Amino acid sequence: MSIVKINVLTVPTEQREVLEQRFASRAGAVEGSDGFEWFELLRPMEGTDSYLVYTRWRSEEDFQNWMNGSMKAAHQGTTGGETGTERPKPAASGSTLWSFEVVQQAAPKG
Repeated sequence: MSIVKINVLTVPTEQREVLEQRFASRAGAVEGSDGFEWFELLRPMEGTDSYLVYTRWRSEEDFQNWMNGSMKAAHQGTTGGETGTERPKPAASGSTLWSFEVVQQAAPKG
């Protein structure tokens, strides 16, 4: 069975649009990774300032390969192609990674 990684991002109200735009602009960045199965960005509806970034992977090894490869490269260094240009300030003020093994799953009948 697959594994699920949920990154819990604390996002102040004034940064929500920034976070969502950044995720929209990265569309396709993880989809080609070996072992990647699913992605969802979940916006809180009430009672919390936490967004959930849900990804599902074939294995822990596939997730770690992505973390240490293309994800790490995308989150390091400079931006805009100019030497010395600083990366934009993070939209989230905190982050926690939850890990789960899928032990049961179901799909709609039909």
